[in-house]
Amino acid sequence: MAADPTPRASRAQQVAATLETQILAEHAEPGTRLGLRTELISRFGVSPSVMNEALRILRERDLVEVKPGPNGGVFVANPPPQVRLGGIDLWHQGLAVDPEQLFEARRYLDTMFPAVAMQRATPEDIRAMEWALDDMRAARENPRAWMDANLRLHLAIARASRIEVLIGLYQTIVSVLSATMTKASFVEGQEGPRAHNMEVHTNMVAAIRDRDAATLEKMLAQHHEDMVRVR
Repeated sequence: MAADPTPRASRAQQVAATLETQILAEHAEPGTRLGLRTELISRFGVSPSVMNEALRILRERDLVEVKPGPNGGVFVANPPPQVRLGGIDLWHQGLAVDPEQLFEARRYLDTMFPAVAMQRATPEDIRAMEWALDDMRAARENPRAWMDANLRLHLAIARASRIEVLIGLYQTIVSVLSATMTKASFVEGQEGPRAHNMEVHTNMVAAIRDRDAATLEKMLAQHHEDMVRVR
């Protein structure tokens, strides 16, 4: 039997991920106390060195701070801002600008590129778009993979426009959003919006392929309304 090539998370990484999930799930505000270091060691049943490593990981992400003294402990520092996109919640950390601003810039470019791509897309461009769509469909249970495929789809549309200067700008936006994404989660009870979002993307690619300007305009209008700022 071949060895599993997927790297396993260390215990410290698991602890850090659990604490990060707690911060996100509880919408914890800066200054919220997570507990004493000794309390967290007891809670997770780990050694002091493992907890130190977990806290180092979270400090590097600017998610927690550790304060000494009688009133000290582990506190929430800066929980990642949360954006909702088509039934999926996204959190980003380490950005110099608000992620909503990057998504807004991406959204306006997404509105412009498809009409030009409709005129210039080659069969290879269409195949790249359809492969990304297939990856989105295959990632119905994996929000991070779904979002990565979504970014690849829109990048394929951008590349089909052949507007090289703007493609470079778009590539930068996509790379920053992907590199700083700390967590992605499907919104419970939002299966309908996610299915509609998938349908919009499918119809958008079909309209580009068929050079159907009327349908493309309709799909772009629906796609434009997907983003919601949660906090």
